Amino acid sequence: MILLEAGDWRAILAPDMGGAMLSLEWQERAVFRPTPDDATDILQTACFPLVPYANRIANGRFVFEGRSVGLPVLEKFAPHAIHGEGWMQPWTIQSRSSDVVAMTLDWQGEPAGWPWPWRAKQIVSLSDAGLEIELCVTNSGGEIMPAGLGLHPYFHRHSDSRLALTASGVLATNALELPDRFVPPADLVDWSSGLALAKAPFVDHAYGGWNGVARIMGGGCDVVMRASPSAAWAQVYAPADADFFCVEPVTHCPDAFKGPASWGSSANGLVALQPGETLALHMTVSASAHA
Repeated sequence: MILLEAGDWRAILAPDMGGAMLSLEWQERAVFRPTPDDATDILQTACFPLVPYANRIANGRFVFEGRSVGLPVLEKFAPHAIHGEGWMQPWTIQSRSSDVVAMTLDWQGEPAGWPWPWRAKQIVSLSDAGLEIELCVTNSGGEIMPAGLGLHPYFHRHSDSRLALTASGVLATNALELPDRFVPPADLVDWSSGLALAKAPFVDHAYGGWNGVARIMGGGCDVVMRASPSAAWAQVYAPADADFFCVEPVTHCPDAFKGPASWGSSANGLVALQPGETLALHMTVSASAHA
């Protein structure tokens, strides 16, 4: 585990656990949900990277450039593949200081999995302004490769937590938890006015055409997450009665290999990387006392 500290901020990282963060605190208050001491499941952590794709791929299968690909499927999420390969692998520390850690992951490509080789880099830093994460993936092979990125922060949920997020639409899902149509936010859950989590139903949907900003109010402080323009979608995951909720900046929508390009103002978000090309995503988290 690695401790980062700067100003009022403190974070703990576990590069060997999928490149994950275990906690994020501001003025000794939990901003991200803290990881239990005995946790062995990365889904119990505070935040982890999604690479080389985010969210679900239906039945773990897709076709790209005429190539049929089959991905491993975890029993918990069957029949779909989910969240990429990076969260299941140990990352290598490249450099570290009291407030910055840079880590990498090299994927060589597997016949029974993601067949293209890639290299990912994640830089996690703290400053007086808060948390900053830079995540990128580079096509290290000799063929064109589909790519996507995301970050999966679990924000600590207070009894009075509210979320404000503005988007042009949201993907409604079918019984298989896959998107099937793009609808106005008001047709599902509209966060634009700062909806209380306690009043929201179960949510696990991708919001498109958002402005890259999410504001979280509650517990006596305001937290603001900002994402780079490459994160054209925000996946909101808010289980009822949980002690967390997620606002995940991602570059593409769920099941993007099959989604029509008309979904949202930003289309589905998939990127085709030429050999040597890089896709990057950037996220910051700041906090202030609630007036």
